[in-house]
Amino acid sequence: MIAPAPATLGDRAAAALQRSWDKRGALSTVLLPVAAAFDAVAAARRQLFLRGWRESARLPVPVIVVGNLVVGGAGKTPTTIAVVELLQRGGYTPGIVSRGYGRDGADIVLVGQDASAREVGDEPLLLQRRTGVPVAVGADRVGAGYALLDAHPRVDIIVSDDGLQHLALERDVEVLVFDERGAGNGRLLPAGPLRERIPQALGPRQIAIYNAGARTTRLPGYLAQRALAGAVSLDAWWQGAAPSRPTLESLRDRELVAVAGMARPGRFFAMLRDAGLRIVERPLGDHADFTSLPWPASTADVILTEKDAVKLAPTRTSGTRVWVARLDFVPQPGFASALLALLPPPSPVDPHGNSPA
Repeated sequence: MIAPAPATLGDRAAAALQRSWDKRGALSTVLLPVAAAFDAVAAARRQLFLRGWRESARLPVPVIVVGNLVVGGAGKTPTTIAVVELLQRGGYTPGIVSRGYGRDGADIVLVGQDASAREVGDEPLLLQRRTGVPVAVGADRVGAGYALLDAHPRVDIIVSDDGLQHLALERDVEVLVFDERGAGNGRLLPAGPLRERIPQALGPRQIAIYNAGARTTRLPGYLAQRALAGAVSLDAWWQGAAPSRPTLESLRDRELVAVAGMARPGRFFAMLRDAGLRIVERPLGDHADFTSLPWPASTADVILTEKDAVKLAPTRTSGTRVWVARLDFVPQPGFASALLALLPPPSPVDPHGNSPA
């Protein structure tokens, strides 16, 4: 029997803070003065842009920003993948810009086939592998957008993975992603999970999507279903093989260590158990770097998400069988039509695949 990893002091402190975000307890109340200061700074910064004292830049193509008002793990990366796929079906040629959280450096980098998570971040690397579209990372989203368009002139729309608070980038549509937490305890960081206040109503170019099976705020929006699509061996995944349900089901007779370097790993563990798998949980910090293997050397089988798979080469598994589980994210059909209705039609393409000048 594999024992779960002991929680560190930092893990316990982070867990206590996140529990306080579910209710208005003593810890959350103590942090209210800090939250008020955070609110004042954010409001002042927003006013700088609204009054034109700081400039927002408009890229030469439409921009969709996908982000969450609550901190961590609401589902923006799978939502970004879903948005890119529906744009492709609608005839667009999308690209993605991202900050590249957790990478070394802040310079603008185009995500190539040989890029590493250390260079570009785990989420941008996953976005490029899953969608096949050009991806640029940089703390400066405007600069990243121009770099992407210079390198890929056929791109006619850009999706920004996160960036709701990156007001230097003008946007045509904002997709607000919520999960089962909704607004949590309704308080701003660090007294609650909110990066900014929940608006009284959606703006004319905002769409809300709920990765929770039900609406969890007062804002109207579309539901999305998140489920395990299947599993595949790590080696086959790196070679481009798609996960399958039969492979996932074949793991039911094994004891697996389930590893998750994400903000809210409990949902992933619950999905595995719902699929009939026997797992020992090994939660890691969000964007864990996998410089060392987070399981005992004697472990026979490990299952992890694609976000972690991008940081683990098959040659590093030291004899452990590693399986990759894919999480699919399917919005309600009305979401696609609502989003496309806010966009100009895609650029025409000639028979040779060139966009007009």
